[in-house]
Amino acid sequence: MSIADNKKAFHDYFIEDRFEAGLVLEGWEVKAIRAGRVQIKEAYVVVKNAEVFLIGAHINPLLSASTHVHPDPVRTRKLLLHASEIEKLIGKVVRAGYALVPLDLHYSKGRVKLSIGLAKGKKQHDKREAEKERDWVREKARAMREKRS
Repeated sequence: MSIADNKKAFHDYFIEDRFEAGLVLEGWEVKAIRAGRVQIKEAYVVVKNAEVFLIGAHINPLLSASTHVHPDPVRTRKLLLHASEIEKLIGKVVRAGYALVPLDLHYSKGRVKLSIGLAKGKKQHDKREAEKERDWVREKARAMREKRS
């Protein structure tokens, strides 16, 4: 079940590979995510010192979060991956020029997980071509519906 999607990622990048990562969250963040108060559109993923971090994800705290905790909505959050996956990501990002992009936030067995995409950037003409393709599929579907009725 998806909590938040990053549709902009599919517009700006070719997604080559996907990874599922856990997140290190605080209690108020989990409550806010369950309430749907999260946004990952401007977030990105970086690798530092053989660890993977999510930067720029905005989790808007609930008003009833806590009296003694001061929530930071855009704090850097650590992602949990297997060591072999991290090594693969480091190799691709550093040597091959790929980017790491958060794709969606979802539940898996009651836990909050983040899908990360290993992505290559699209050029402007690629974006236009993808938009033309979507328009053509939409027009084709519309024509088929009109033909049936």
